[in-house]
Amino acid sequence: MQATAAPMNRVPKVTIDFWLIKLMAVTMGETAADYLAVNLGFGLTATSLIMAAILIGALALQFGQKRYVPWSYWLAVVLISIVGTLVTDNLVDNFGVSLITTTIGFSIALAVTFALWFASEKTLSIHAIFTTKREAFYWLAILFTFALGTAAGDLVAERFGLGYLATGVLFGMIIASLACGYFFLGLDPILGFWLAYIFTRPLGASFGDLLSQPAEYGGLALGTIITSALFLGLIVVIIAYMSLTHDGDETAV
Repeated sequence: MQATAAPMNRVPKVTIDFWLIKLMAVTMGETAADYLAVNLGFGLTATSLIMAAILIGALALQFGQKRYVPWSYWLAVVLISIVGTLVTDNLVDNFGVSLITTTIGFSIALAVTFALWFASEKTLSIHAIFTTKREAFYWLAILFTFALGTAAGDLVAERFGLGYLATGVLFGMIIASLACGYFFLGLDPILGFWLAYIFTRPLGASFGDLLSQPAEYGGLALGTIITSALFLGLIVVIIAYMSLTHDGDETAV
């Protein structure tokens, strides 16, 4: 009787290149959303509908893989980063919801997602995403982390007036403290991962705004086109590296 092959984990291992490309993806998500909505003149509503439709297609492709495939997985991450930014921007700019309210609201939505996920699967580990249900919870959580990170980053940088650089440094220090907690103080790895995942969003968004925004708003005035293209190029290079070195190296469970 032939043994049944063990299911494969559908998300990547947490490595240095994982965090590098994740940070670049969230940075690009901020600048690309601004470029599409503002520079190309599509507006928030049209841009949101277009990118949501593209994201749905990318997620359908990702769900069909049944294992970790670098280009498919990271395409979904980049697109969900853009859509998460647009969700927050729509609530704030089109519907007048305050950044404080959106930050609290997405925090609650993320907490509820984690609670339902844990109640259903008894784990929040990303090392055991091998069923469609777990992957659905995973991507829903990712969407809320991006929307929450956008709201929190804008709240600190704009509403509280810290500016993009100081905000980026602040969230960078929070992530560094989480790393210290994990490596030296016994911080739970699952909790540490998800907290770091949340805080890399405002970190990347702050530095994306720092690079792209005009000098009068505290930026370096590179513009959204150059900034988005720069990080897109870096993302493509790292995905190519991942495909050559990690493809087929998923964790069997």
